Amino acid sequence: MTKQSKTQPRTVAQKLIEAHLVSGKMKPGEEIGLRIDQTLTQDATGTLVMLELEAMGLDQAKTELSAQYVDHNLLQVDSRNPDDHLFLKSACEKFGIWFSPPGSGVSHAVHMERFGKPGKTLLGSDSHTCAAGSMGMLAMGAGGLAVAMAICGEPFYLNMPKVMGVKLTGKLPDWVSAKDVVLEMLRRHDVKGGAGKIIEYYGPGLKHLSAMDRHVIANMGQEMGHTATVFPADDAVRDFLKQQHRKDDFERLEADEGATYDEHEEIDLSKLEPLIALPSSPGKVVPVREVAGEPIYQAYIGSSANPGLRDFVVPAMMVKDRQVHEGVSFDINPTSRQVLENLSKSGYLMDLLSAGARLHQTGCNGCIGMGQAPATDQISLRTVPRNFPGRSGTEEDKVCLCSPETATASALTGVITDPRDLDMAYPAFNERKTFYVEDRNILPPAKHPELSVVQKGPNISTLPLFDGLPDELTAPVLLKVGDNISTDEILPAGSKILPFRSNIPAISEFTYTRVDASYPERAKKYQEQGSVIVGGDNYGQGSSREHAALAPRYLGVRVVVAKSYSRIHWQNLCNFGILPLRFAKADDLDRIEQGDELTFADLAQTLVSGGKITAKSNRGGAFEFTHDLSERQIKMILKGGLLNMMRESLAA
Repeated sequence: MTKQSKTQPRTVAQKLIEAHLVSGKMKPGEEIGLRIDQTLTQDATGTLVMLELEAMGLDQAKTELSAQYVDHNLLQVDSRNPDDHLFLKSACEKFGIWFSPPGSGVSHAVHMERFGKPGKTLLGSDSHTCAAGSMGMLAMGAGGLAVAMAICGEPFYLNMPKVMGVKLTGKLPDWVSAKDVVLEMLRRHDVKGGAGKIIEYYGPGLKHLSAMDRHVIANMGQEMGHTATVFPADDAVRDFLKQQHRKDDFERLEADEGATYDEHEEIDLSKLEPLIALPSSPGKVVPVREVAGEPIYQAYIGSSANPGLRDFVVPAMMVKDRQVHEGVSFDINPTSRQVLENLSKSGYLMDLLSAGARLHQTGCNGCIGMGQAPATDQISLRTVPRNFPGRSGTEEDKVCLCSPETATASALTGVITDPRDLDMAYPAFNERKTFYVEDRNILPPAKHPELSVVQKGPNISTLPLFDGLPDELTAPVLLKVGDNISTDEILPAGSKILPFRSNIPAISEFTYTRVDASYPERAKKYQEQGSVIVGGDNYGQGSSREHAALAPRYLGVRVVVAKSYSRIHWQNLCNFGILPLRFAKADDLDRIEQGDELTFADLAQTLVSGGKITAKSNRGGAFEFTHDLSERQIKMILKGGLLNMMRESLAA
């Protein structure tokens, strides 16, 4: 599978990159292009991807496999979501893409069950696509337009990351599980400690972690701002694929003996304890016992961050012949139809229901604010990957992230509870070698795509066209925000907003409304002239949704200036023609005020020549900015975005 190096041993990540490298050199920080084997799209982002494929005139997908999942927008309160589901199904038939309909499950869990293969690259228009790194894949989240390009057979471009090696030793003690491993990483490295890095796990402790345990850890690597998380494809992955009746898809992929890493970390699994991330950041991690005793309103089991069968069976065993506390909503969100059917056939589902659990359909649901919102100012313990402010659907929420064991223990007692303090033996679960495999609902590419007709409901609008970056720009700073601004704050999710995902003019009305409700109306006044947004560190963390770049661009944003950016959002800004700049002097962030007017001169010439970009302020003085753009990205921004550049290439 890989090109073996004659000079030095390779890590798993290096082998994966080397085998798919089509341009650039494997030198940290240099732009590289990778061949993409598989793609993943979901309905909150996939509608734009399909519109982009249509705009580019794609005939059939050029990847080995592309799959579209409907897992985010499942609430059918009017015609908009079901109309989009029909659009996605018909587009998949036309373009040769697998289609997973509503009710089949969360994309990341289902993709791992049915399609994930060691040694392959996977690019997904969902930031948690990195979960597939659990089985020896190089799996990365990206904006929808980048994924559309991959489906068209184009490389995926990124800056070559460093590789952080995390050595695992020991074995997890009772009541401590995989969620606590990744929470420990977040406790150490916070929400931007993985920036510019692939996190690769290795060491003797791996033999005690199943493939689905690794999925939990890989999934939430995104919350550290990483490029990807990689595990080897070893016996645990072989056993998982055999269980899924896909043993022929297994290919062993491990680091060479003597392979070295750019950075090092070590975790003794035996010394971990139950951990919890407090509101409202995945990086605000403390031991559960530090906050034990706080009353809770909700305990939520499921999501892409804890999707395995054991993540539901262990709670079922904990509550068997018991009742959850009368003041707690115990929400169960099966992550795939396969998991739900196995829970049902084994009797564990009845144990959950008898204890007072509320059963929800298979999908993302409350994880992205699509139902199950908690009461105001009430604590909700969730096994989901994120607890950004308001993401649950409740503006004044108090969402904490924890393991299924901690959430269930707290559901039984009514207060935050360290599961080690329960008066019961640990319900160890040994997953069976074989169990019921569900794959009947996932639809393969159409046999006669030429007969397919794309169905568009009234909510689907044509993608807006944007002009290139002007050489001279005078624009106001319409918004100044702080550190760690997430894409959920730039363009929120939830049942009210996401149904407009395929209608850019409509969804743009919600841009930055969680930060400043007046922003959309103020931005419209400068839609033609252009405007600027200023931010701090880690700007655009979180979801890969390109709407968080596309909607601001529709409202006239031409430049964003920040101290640093989250990888995916930085790429999305470039893809839609917004110029992402950095402060040459970090202290200048304090000098710029909302309402200032900045004048940029000779933008195109300066970008091409590589000089520092300057802007004069109407209040006097000037600012200097730098950037990390490649020649390809500069050309893209000057032309108004990647779609314009692709159209021009196709017309040539």
